[in-house]
Amino acid sequence: MTAKEIISDSIYPAKTSDSLRTLINRMHEYRIEHLPLIRYNQLVGLIHEDDVISAIERKDDSKLKDLPHELIYVYENQHIYDVVRLFYLHQLDLLPVIDEKQYYVGCITIHDILNKVAMIIASDEPGGIIILEVNNRDNSLSQIAQIVESDNAQILSSYARSFPDSTRMEITLKLNRTDIASIVASFLRYDYDVKATFNEVRVYDTSRDRYEQLLNYLNM
Repeated sequence: MTAKEIISDSIYPAKTSDSLRTLINRMHEYRIEHLPLIRYNQLVGLIHEDDVISAIERKDDSKLKDLPHELIYVYENQHIYDVVRLFYLHQLDLLPVIDEKQYYVGCITIHDILNKVAMIIASDEPGGIIILEVNNRDNSLSQIAQIVESDNAQILSSYARSFPDSTRMEITLKLNRTDIASIVASFLRYDYDVKATFNEVRVYDTSRDRYEQLLNYLNM
């Protein structure tokens, strides 16, 4: 999935000919703190709400192009992972998208990216989650998939997380089943370290009930 596929069609950029009041009203309307500023359909930069408010309070007659701005953007053919990285690094609520000729194509909002990430990780699909901790050298996704598929299950999504100054890493698996006890047992049998499981439907064990019923009968 590329940036072009996530572009929002509901956010209009500011133009250098707009007034400060027009810009701040548009930010409030969209409920965002950043807005792309364009000139002749080319990106000038990202304008922050605080800078606009400060200029209005000073009764500054500066043009929008003279306000502080950050030239942060993503190319339309870049992967969604690059988009997420820029949102995180710069703490944005909106990210401009440009083409190879540096022309402004559109923008991506934080809501757009959250919706797409939720779709990628299959968050709307029911299923169990298994977190494994493995050595970097033992990170064989093919073997992990084989263990899951051997139990007639499928991996809906997965991601890995490494740790600084460590040879260990976490692998999170979202499966298409909630009855994952047998899959967990298979991982343990292959000496995987199962750190945690979530959304697991456990088979109801009636032995405890039968035991308590026997005690009640003996105490009568």
